[in-house]
Amino acid sequence: MIQIDQLSFGYTKKKPLFEQINLLLPSGNIYGLLGKNGAGKSTLIKMIAGLLYPTHGQIEVAGMQPKDRYPEFLQEIYLVAEEFHLPSIRIDRFVRMYSPFYPRFDHERFAGYLSEFKLAGDQKLSALSYGQKKKFLLSFGLATDCKLLILDEPTNGLDIPSKSQFRKVVANAIHEDRTFIISTHQVRDMENLIDPIIILDEGQVVFFQDYVSVAEKLTFTRQSDAPDEKGLIYSESNFGGHIVVRERGSEEESHLNLELLFNAVVSSQDKIRAIFQN
Repeated sequence: MIQIDQLSFGYTKKKPLFEQINLLLPSGNIYGLLGKNGAGKSTLIKMIAGLLYPTHGQIEVAGMQPKDRYPEFLQEIYLVAEEFHLPSIRIDRFVRMYSPFYPRFDHERFAGYLSEFKLAGDQKLSALSYGQKKKFLLSFGLATDCKLLILDEPTNGLDIPSKSQFRKVVANAIHEDRTFIISTHQVRDMENLIDPIIILDEGQVVFFQDYVSVAEKLTFTRQSDAPDEKGLIYSESNFGGHIVVRERGSEEESHLNLELLFNAVVSSQDKIRAIFQN
């Protein structure tokens, strides 16, 4: 679905953000794109969407070059940005105006998403809260049935029940011909939803693994005593104890702690790389 070859990009010539990134993302998955502030998550998804152009290398999405911005490409991609502007019109008018750009737009599913999020078609977009606007954009994006849906910090502004609804509708909307990319800092909101996991750090893809591989290689545990160094990858103090990431030996499979995995990857890249290369 998405192929990135030798991608380089920088906002200035002296300091490139990305240097020779390679990435292959088959369809049918909900990819989690994680990274610290300034790691390049938003820049990368803008290049995938054709809003920024690589300095070197190329990106292909469904066999097309995003930078060309052909109609055939645009009808297969929908981006819900972290910051957005919506016109001061009603939801039903917005749908009448913009749904024809997406040939597989499903009005019945869109109505179902609105009902799930407790929105009505006669509501004016400018009167919605930030969280309600996010729900509307997500509903519209899912209803397009486009091949690539990109969500940048989608759970910002959502309350706890809405985050649960978000996970449910997104999980139910993926199929083998679609690809979702979710860029987020809110990793706890994404546990059991995103798979595989992509982590960016200092202009490089430092981690790209699915849940099965992580479960086979790592364990995540909590213990009261300070951890010893045997097999230790990362630990942090937590409420009078320690939460620990170790290389898995004969231990039983543990629950994946996505936030802990991210911290372990960023702080102990050499150890993580060595484990997953074996």
